[in-house]
Amino acid sequence: MSKMKEWGVREVVEDSSGNAGSAIAAYSAKARIECKIYVPQGTSSEKTAQIQAYGATLRKVRGSREKTAEVAWEAASRIPYASHCWNPFFLHGTKSFAFEVWEQMGWKTPDVLVLPIGHGTLFLGAYIGFKELREAGMIKRIPRLVGVQSAFCAPLYRAFIKGWREPRSIIEKQKTIAEGIGIAEPVRGRQILEAIQRTDGEILAVTEREIRMALKEMGRKGHFIEPTSAATIAGLKKYLRKKRRRETVVSTLTGTGLKSVGKML
Repeated sequence: MSKMKEWGVREVVEDSSGNAGSAIAAYSAKARIECKIYVPQGTSSEKTAQIQAYGATLRKVRGSREKTAEVAWEAASRIPYASHCWNPFFLHGTKSFAFEVWEQMGWKTPDVLVLPIGHGTLFLGAYIGFKELREAGMIKRIPRLVGVQSAFCAPLYRAFIKGWREPRSIIEKQKTIAEGIGIAEPVRGRQILEAIQRTDGEILAVTEREIRMALKEMGRKGHFIEPTSAATIAGLKKYLRKKRRRETVVSTLTGTGLKSVGKML
């Protein structure tokens, strides 16, 4: 959005399952840029309320997340597309996650990074950030990247297991409580799989039961998180159970539970 403001853009369009839409709406408000956000009809009301609170125009689309992207893409023929999936500048915002992890760990890198993957914008941003740190001579290696997907919608997990270079679209995906990663057609799938391969990483799939168990467990520890964050924790637990060596593992909680209260009751 900083780049859009630099270019003098006055209006943008974005499609989202809620979180990225809220972020784009917030930064649009700050930059005084008009904003239209397209979301699936079933998006959590808490997320849509946040989008509207920032003054963005909300458009609900009947159908899948992929249908929502199609409608936004059509609108983008007339309005600049601030897509967190397609716009390359977005990844150079999320790469700051890697810089913050490095700084907060005392200028060291973790051995392993466990992150959720839907369209993979945080995942790829982290890869770009650590890659730039290595190229600048600040670190010796990039952490192993471990991605987490819901078993109900896991095109990248399937591609990883089968050794494919890019994922194949899931024609009939099941609805997952972790709506933030319920992406049947990740547009940067090839890049994600390449990042996995180059860091000797892997992709894990977690069940709805595992997600709900992690959600409940984190609540008991004082962390009220959204189901997509709980999917990451479920994947982290699965990774920790099978790891065979001593290593430093870092993960993250990507969203508050206040955004998805209706989905969790």
